[in-house]
Amino acid sequence: MNDFDFLHGTWQVANRRLTTPLAETAGGRWEEFPGHSEVRPLFGGAGNIDEITFPTLGRQGATLRLYDRETRQWAIHWSDSRTGRLDPPVTGGFTGDRGDFHGEDRYDGRPIRVHFTWHRLGPDRARWEQEFSADGGRTWELNWVMDLTRTAGPAEAAA
Repeated sequence: MNDFDFLHGTWQVANRRLTTPLAETAGGRWEEFPGHSEVRPLFGGAGNIDEITFPTLGRQGATLRLYDRETRQWAIHWSDSRTGRLDPPVTGGFTGDRGDFHGEDRYDGRPIRVHFTWHRLGPDRARWEQEFSADGGRTWELNWVMDLTRTAGPAEAAA
């Protein structure tokens, strides 16, 4: 249940995102932009909330992660300041230092599958990746990567 404890604290986030995911034409353009994230624990490690600011984009986002003690899986919910809507969750868990989470959503009006991957890369580094599939999971397109570098641990962030 404490799989995401490594994430508590504050982070600088280097984002790399495909500007037009699932475009019919190959060779999409990638954009890079900074972020700053603060993650706080909830429920003694059975949850956390992550607030991220994208200063060059003029918007923010929030992630709510909750551990279901019965299924022993995490549900990850995302919302951003553009919509104010809580997106459908992805669910899953960790094996070692890798976490895989899957869900269903819509992109540009069409149904998609979503895959998040978390990589714990030591005490001060982590990576998150997002992939979409528009063909029921036969093929996947990587469309967003966040490389996180810790700026303060949980105790320092709370001070």
